[in-house]
Amino acid sequence: MNQHTTPAPANLNAMDAHPWLRPVTGLIGTWQGRGSGTYPTLAEDFAFEQEITFSHDGRPFLHYEAAAWLLDADGRRSRPSGRENGWWRVAPDGRVEALFTHPIGLTEICTGRATASEDLSIELSCDDIQRTPTAREVTASRRSYRLGEGVLHVSHQIAGVGHPLSEHLAVHLRPAAHHAQVPESTIARVPARHAAL
Repeated sequence: MNQHTTPAPANLNAMDAHPWLRPVTGLIGTWQGRGSGTYPTLAEDFAFEQEITFSHDGRPFLHYEAAAWLLDADGRRSRPSGRENGWWRVAPDGRVEALFTHPIGLTEICTGRATASEDLSIELSCDDIQRTPTAREVTASRRSYRLGEGVLHVSHQIAGVGHPLSEHLAVHLRPAAHHAQVPESTIARVPARHAAL
């Protein structure tokens, strides 16, 4: 008789989450939205659509999965863009250790803290970037997740290929069950990069 058991499926129910996840249970679920990206090495900025899912299996960590698609001039998906997979380990005092892996040959190891007053705020510093021999150089990144009034605001800065930390991505996400087409005027915009001045 086979003694192996099937792992418990990922759970999107915050009510069943491990007590240590209490500071970040507001993230559990699937989020969708649109944003924009930039970097000093890019000829022009770009628009994208993103979906992020946070789930758990009852233990004190979150599974993180993100997928993005570039948008054409009419706001339609033109082709796949960034993909990320990872895990967020959460301590009872709100400390967060996060791992992000990318199919372009990068792994980010990040640390930070989740704080909640009226809104949930998570600031992650990623100073340990591992890359495969053929991956593009990235030396550091910073990630910000802010949840307020049902909207998850995500921003991402990166340093690499000879540039210091610079704005890269900004996106506003809403719960997938309530997601509707986002008007152009509400799409998240990254600040104008200094390199353009």
